[in-house]
Parts: sequence; structure tokens; C-alpha cells
Amino acid sequence: MYVTEGHALSAPSADSAAVVRELRDRAEIMDALYRFGLGQDLQDKELFASSFAADAELDFRPAAAKWGGKPPLMTGRETIVTVILGMFTGRVDTTHQVANARIAVGGDTARLTALVEAQHLLTADHSTFALLKNPYDVDLVRDGDRWVIRRVRIDNTWFTGDPARIFAG
Repeated sequence: MYVTEGHALSAPSADSAAVVRELRDRAEIMDALYRFGLGQDLQDKELFASSFAADAELDFRPAAAKWGGKPPLMTGRETIVTVILGMFTGRVDTTHQVANARIAVGGDTARLTALVEAQHLLTADHSTFALLKNPYDVDLVRDGDRWVIRRVRIDNTWFTGDPARIFAG
């Protein structure tokens, strides 16, 4: 499930061109996850949508199960954007921080695992909040010069606050 190789790059160190290509891919792969988080934080529909492939899948069920939530499996970029931003825009303030990212690149596909801390506060009452520490398991595909998320599975290691109230929107 998680990227656990004992090295960062797969390109041979003697092949400078391959190393540069892989480093560019890795930067673009990370950018897809950054667009995912910042798009939510800024409530920016275009930025958020740019992180996903048209046929993307977002599975928040493993995380939500930790507090009794039962969200649907979200399929398709438009559905994901509509559901997530519809739940948060004007109602919930968010911040996302990404750490411990690991990437495996294989041609035009990649796998990314990361730990994402997500802070959610009701806009009208910041004393109602949820702080989540979530492992992300992400499959990506090349989309021209950038990478986009094809599938993301979000689990939860721990939370504090009241996620049921935050995600009830």
C-alpha cells in the first residue's frame, strides 16, 4: 500500500538526463498533492480540479470510519470537486500540510504516499474543529508536463475535535 523503497530515485546516478527527468516528475507529482490541499484551503475550484484526472476516485471512507462517518466513494473529477468544495465553501476553513512523502515513478504512472495534517474549523465558530492526521495513498498519471491524481485513498491515524460536525455539511 505505501511506497517503502529504500532509496529516493530509481534513475541510475550516472545517467544525468534520467535523474533530471525523474526529479522533474517528482516535483510535478508533489505539486498534484499540493494543488489538492491548497485548492481546498483557498476554496479555489480550478486549482482543486487541476489536481485530478477526469476519471479520478477519492476514497475518504477509511478515515471517516474512525469516527463513524459513512461518506460515499467519490468518482469523477467533477463529482469530487462539487462534493468537497460544496461541503466546505463558506462553511469550513481548512489548512493542509504534507509531510513524509514517498514517490515511486514507473513510466507514465506513479505512486505517492504521504502524511497529511488537515485542520478544519467551522467558519462561524472556530471552537468547533477537527484536526486530522491522515496517511494518503495516491495513484497518479502523467497529463502532459504535469501529473494528476487518478485515485486517492485517505486513512486516519488520529484525530481530535469533532469531525462528525465538520463533515456533516
